[in-house]
Amino acid sequence: MFDDMNVFVQVVDAGGFSAAARRLGVAKSVVSRRVTALEARLEGSLFNRTTRRLSLTEVGQAYYDRARDILNDVAEAEEVARSLQGDLIGRVRLAAPMSFAHQHLSPAIAAFLVEHPRVEIELDLNDRHVDLVNEGFDLAVRISVLQDSSLIARLLAPCRRVVCASPAYLAAHGEPETPDELEALGHHCLIYSNRPASEQWRFRSGDSWQTVRMRTQRLISNDGQSLRDATIAGLGLAVLPTFIASAPIVRGELKAVLGDYELVEPSIYAVWPPGRQLSAKARALVDTLSRRFGTEPYWDRDIARAIDSARAHE
Repeated sequence: MFDDMNVFVQVVDAGGFSAAARRLGVAKSVVSRRVTALEARLEGSLFNRTTRRLSLTEVGQAYYDRARDILNDVAEAEEVARSLQGDLIGRVRLAAPMSFAHQHLSPAIAAFLVEHPRVEIELDLNDRHVDLVNEGFDLAVRISVLQDSSLIARLLAPCRRVVCASPAYLAAHGEPETPDELEALGHHCLIYSNRPASEQWRFRSGDSWQTVRMRTQRLISNDGQSLRDATIAGLGLAVLPTFIASAPIVRGELKAVLGDYELVEPSIYAVWPPGRQLSAKARALVDTLSRRFGTEPYWDRDIARAIDSARAHE
């Protein structure tokens, strides 16, 4: 019964029989036979098979909702038993943004897997906000100013941002000393498009916020690493998170400017659905990430040392 139930849930989560078969490592015919047996036992159809896109019947939706909870409860019971013996085992499905994962999350996950050889991590890299419940994720790493949400969140690290440019660009166009000069002097700007009003940069000046509209946009991209590379190439100024900008600033390929003006700063969180106890392996992963990054992450400490060193040589 549990095998049939698990196969059915995998079909729904994977979006089809073939995808579920690949995920389970079995033939598609095995998956189809399991679902047929389940429907026979329940005496009802679980899927509408009249369209190209697989969809659940009313019975199928009701059974899926309960079956998913049951399977989660079974997995949780096993997790509790194993954790009491200090043994982490099983798979964690984790969604995370690409740039942060490439530079910082992937090494942390690799170290975690070395430490826990019986844990598996399925890592999905995407800058969109995935639906954790409907897409079957245990955890997500999100970079945002956390709004009111039903999700449970734990802070992993701040996500400080800096305006920066290459030394060559600043030599050719001058270094802006105030936000007003960005527009007044016609500075070229590189825009991160994966946020609302992306062409507007907001700075805190005293007790108020100032919005500057970037009119000369040399590059618009939804990928932070592409913007970093374009900034290093001298194409303009960009607002970059320090976890992306730190290494090139330390190497002298980029210089942070407008340091007296605070930018809106999101944070880096681990989030997971409510109403579900975090498994021991997922909790251990969150604990590891929190210790590795922290309130003063190593990339910010690297920038601070580089700036102190530059000032000492002036």
